[in-house]
Amino acid sequence: MAETKDGLRRVLHLKMRALGEPSQVIALIRTSAPFYRALGGTGFRVLQNVDDPAQILVEIEYESHAALELNRHKVASDPMMRTFLQGWRAILQGNADMDVYENVTG
Repeated sequence: MAETKDGLRRVLHLKMRALGEPSQVIALIRTSAPFYRALGGTGFRVLQNVDDPAQILVEIEYESHAALELNRHKVASDPMMRTFLQGWRAILQGNADMDVYENVTG
């Protein structure tokens, strides 16, 4: 397992559908990488479905469960963050699905 000094790494998956041109949504998502790093994310990837280009998966890796929980708290309580996310919702079809994974490869 991918152990860290604080425990196990966590990987957040955000699965979404672009409303409009997927390349524009992907460009916007890429510009948010520093934002997620500032919230404790250590890895950031954007994946696009080759069979359905409007389907996008954002993968953010955190060094610890605590860093991920801090990010969740910020999203839920910070007014600036909520305003930022409202802009995102305007370019997404529906809501983004979020799942948290743990690397158990060994």
